[in-house]
Amino acid sequence: PLAVAPDVFANQLSYLRNAGFNTLTAGELAAILADGIGVLPERPVVLTFDDGYADFYSAALPLLKQNGFTGTIFMTTSGIDKEVAESRMLTWRELAEVQQSGIEIGAHTVKHPQLDQLPEKLVRHELYDSKSLLEDRLQMKVPGLAYPFGYSNAMVRQVARELGYDYGYAVGNAITTSSKDKFTFPRLTVRRSTSIDEFRKMVNGQDTLTVRRDRMLTKGFSVVRRTQIKLGLARQPEWYVQAE
Repeated sequence: PLAVAPDVFANQLSYLRNAGFNTLTAGELAAILADGIGVLPERPVVLTFDDGYADFYSAALPLLKQNGFTGTIFMTTSGIDKEVAESRMLTWRELAEVQQSGIEIGAHTVKHPQLDQLPEKLVRHELYDSKSLLEDRLQMKVPGLAYPFGYSNAMVRQVARELGYDYGYAVGNAITTSSKDKFTFPRLTVRRSTSIDEFRKMVNGQDTLTVRRDRMLTKGFSVVRRTQIKLGLARQPEWYVQAE
């Protein structure tokens, strides 16, 4: 449901270009909104991609280049150079080329767990190891992260700050504004089912039925997850416990 076909993606980028949108990286937006460094261009938009599937390199990157656009890809480091769920992930060579193309590389943890369900020790492991590995292999600073599934809590965000991240992206299904905490920046979810008309409305700040539904679900899940933690009902996935 979250995979967008290349021809649909091409149409979305064409709309953004023809409508006069200007792309920034997630880090550039965070620096402008939260730190007052720089000035927003006219009609700013940030394009983000999670996980690090190889088709970002083969299909999305050429289209971004063709339109003169940049963006940010958030990498799950345990998948690099591997196949996951019958899909190939980016290799280190491809990731280096992505970086050299002007795309920002952010962290998306090591194993893609639900961070708000983990104890602080494992949260630190996930956030530190993913950041440090990307920085060591690519010889660059990793400025920010996206929380897997969009889930975080106060402890997760504090650990991210302590480990040197500059910003953190959730989901939220809302437009980012200058009043947002730079460790809870929201994003709009573009789905396989998102029509070009709905896409146009979303990027112009108009609510759609899907956006409103997703926003309500996000808020509802947040309440449920906080309650589970308070009641001691949150559990780490068995595979994660065994791996640790």
